[in-house]
Amino acid sequence: MPHAGLRFGIFLAPFHRVGDNPTLAIHRDIELIEHLDRLGYDEAWVGEHHSAGWETIASPELIIAAAIERTRHIRIGTGVTSLPYHHPLLVAQRFVQLDHMSRGRTMLGCGPGALASDAYMMGIPAEAQRKRMDESLTAIMALLACEAPVTMETEWFTLRDARLHLAPYSFPHFPIAVATSTTPSGVLAAAKHGVGMLSLGAGLPGGPQKLAEQWTLAEAEAARNGKTMDRSDWRLVVNMHCAESDERAIGDVKRGERMETEGYFGEVLARPPTRSEDPLGDGLRAGTTLVGSPDTVAQGIERLLSFTEGGAGAVLFRAHEWADREATWRSFELFARWVMPRFQGSLTMPQRSRDWCVENRAGIFAPNMAALHKAFTDAGQAVPESPRLKIREA
Repeated sequence: MPHAGLRFGIFLAPFHRVGDNPTLAIHRDIELIEHLDRLGYDEAWVGEHHSAGWETIASPELIIAAAIERTRHIRIGTGVTSLPYHHPLLVAQRFVQLDHMSRGRTMLGCGPGALASDAYMMGIPAEAQRKRMDESLTAIMALLACEAPVTMETEWFTLRDARLHLAPYSFPHFPIAVATSTTPSGVLAAAKHGVGMLSLGAGLPGGPQKLAEQWTLAEAEAARNGKTMDRSDWRLVVNMHCAESDERAIGDVKRGERMETEGYFGEVLARPPTRSEDPLGDGLRAGTTLVGSPDTVAQGIERLLSFTEGGAGAVLFRAHEWADREATWRSFELFARWVMPRFQGSLTMPQRSRDWCVENRAGIFAPNMAALHKAFTDAGQAVPESPRLKIREA
């Protein structure tokens, strides 16, 4: 990691309302990742969905392949690959290839599949999704170990003396994380395999209050399986929009947030957010949504981290289009300039250097002014009447 402290990034589902040009939306998503790379963000996680009209990326691997050619530093992963939809050998092979193509900037996010309509079209029973995800991840971890051929038989896939074509570029393998939300299954799967967690539940009602409990559960389950959990691999996902003032930030997003909440989560997915008369306000009060000035957003992150009772490795912002493109890009820039450094230790030395100069200016700058005076008088010239050339004492 090129800096100390927290990492920051986005969780790009994406969310594009029906009626928006889908071709332009795909290119806009890639451009956003490019923008974040220039601003110094650490990670971008790209979703996989196959129905419902809003989350229009079907193959995050294709987005990753395009984005790694247009970026230099940011790591890009899947948020997430729905493991029950794919044979585990093919998942492992694809990500090993991306690991090589990106020279170690690829990450694998795993989940059971978020949209019931996706699983329905593929004939996958809802009650089988979490079990299949765990079976697939077991196979993937065994393949990535590159220790012995893998033979495994389940009701939905078979591995016979399976091995990877290439070993991972990253050692021992690229970063892997499991999405966790409202049920404990994601936490238990991540702990069983000793991999990271993508805590989507941090951005849901009541989610922050459960974070410490989830970490305790993860550590206990990891110990039972001979694994350890690392807080640096724990990522918290929340909503964020930053502007010069709280009032401007709320004005930027109020209409777009309502359209997404009612049009997608309510009308299409029939999820609980529409039960509230003011989901944006509820999110601000609960700390699941951070909208405001840089100071307000920074305070929100500090509050979010306090719920973990020990900290996390990264905070990811659910990429949305509540505001227009200019305001959205400006939000990420303001955050990178005025909030990100507070959590990465990059302000310490400039502040110390400034304070040192202020405290010692009499001994440092006064002799310099005297030297400038002498340079004029030695040349037989009058010292100009300039405020900059007046000898000042502290």
